[in-house]
Amino acid sequence: MMASSSALGVSTSVVASTLYGQDGQRHTVEVTQISAALKAENSFLWVGLHDPAPDVIDMIVLQLGLDSVVGQDMGATHRVPKVMDYGTAVLVVAITVEVRSTDGLPAFGETQLLIGSNYLITLRRGAMASHTALRQRMESRPDQLAQGSAFVASELLDLLIDRYNLAHDMFERAVEPMEQAMILRGLEKLKVRRLYQLRRDFQRMHNAIAPLGEVCRRLSHREFLSINAQARPLFADLADRVYRVDRLLDNLGDGLTFAFEAGMLIEQAKQTETTRRLAAWAAILAVPTAIAGIYGMNFEYMPELQWKYGYLVILGLMGTICGTLFYKFRQAKWL
Repeated sequence: MMASSSALGVSTSVVASTLYGQDGQRHTVEVTQISAALKAENSFLWVGLHDPAPDVIDMIVLQLGLDSVVGQDMGATHRVPKVMDYGTAVLVVAITVEVRSTDGLPAFGETQLLIGSNYLITLRRGAMASHTALRQRMESRPDQLAQGSAFVASELLDLLIDRYNLAHDMFERAVEPMEQAMILRGLEKLKVRRLYQLRRDFQRMHNAIAPLGEVCRRLSHREFLSINAQARPLFADLADRVYRVDRLLDNLGDGLTFAFEAGMLIEQAKQTETTRRLAAWAAILAVPTAIAGIYGMNFEYMPELQWKYGYLVILGLMGTICGTLFYKFRQAKWL
């Protein structure tokens, strides 16, 4: 029963396990036969894993003849990109950033590349898009696969960077209408919440993408046994691409900041205008209120109480003063 469960775990987590020869031929290899397959000369093994169980990882690491520490590192969850050197193999960890089509929010996953001299183990966790299209494209070009594991690893990292750019483009389409709305109409409660969410997503994306540039730079400068000298310039180009897309995301974040500041200024202007209007009307209404308050004191002896035209004069005086104040406030653009 345990054996069948283990076999089921292997079958569901292994997306592809193929041995490529220089003659363009390819053969499917069982993960239990990896050790024997690696003995073939002028060949390259590529194993793709998706959310594998720890025992599957340990079995593959054992087949590769690596230390159990490699399996522990591959089984762990990593929050930032990193590179780990084990002598005969190098583990590259990259964080995937994709945008969900359902709600437009970013989804973060993890892709690991275990690079050996004649093998490449790729592991995906939480990533929505697979590497199938890239595998098919490279299988149509045997000359590219013949360049070895480091070349294929660089192509995989290039694919992840393409997805970074795709995420940036989708976020840019979401940010531009929000910027225009804030500049034209100021801030609203829902816009502030969405703005905060976007700023938080941009920060998470920056933390996921920016360290990958340093990882690629190390792969291009440092001498790793499993990465040949011909492949190092490829990783230098990838480092430049990572820095560019990270700057683009920073520009989007800066644009949101400027739009927020503009929205705050618009809101302050609206509040100032409302305060002026209220102050102007309060000043106008204070005149009849004061006069009516005086004549409402009910003293026996007050001026013009017995005058025949006193009521009309007082009303005219109120209207004249209020009209004058209204005219002055309109000139001052308070009303």
